[in-house]
Amino acid sequence: MVPTNAGEFAADYDYPVTTEELIEEQGDRTIELPNGSETVGDVLARLESETFETADDVRLALSCGVSNKAVGRIGYSDRDPTPVGSPYAPDAVSF
Repeated sequence: MVPTNAGEFAADYDYPVTTEELIEEQGDRTIELPNGSETVGDVLARLESETFETADDVRLALSCGVSNKAVGRIGYSDRDPTPVGSPYAPDAVSF
């Protein structure tokens, strides 16, 4: 999942750039997500400090660091059966 505007500012930098520099300069920028929004500063603060070499590195970090506001149905998977005891298991139905 890549938020549509997550790294639109990333191309404007001379690289390398650090996490701290991005938070200071872009921290108030809003990232729109399917279930709300977050700021660039909030997202980057969740990650370890690093030095980004390219705009794609920044975009990837932002898309990996967003919260569950970026997810449609939390815990949903159409690929695997629900594990026994999972809080996301559907209620048992008797036929």
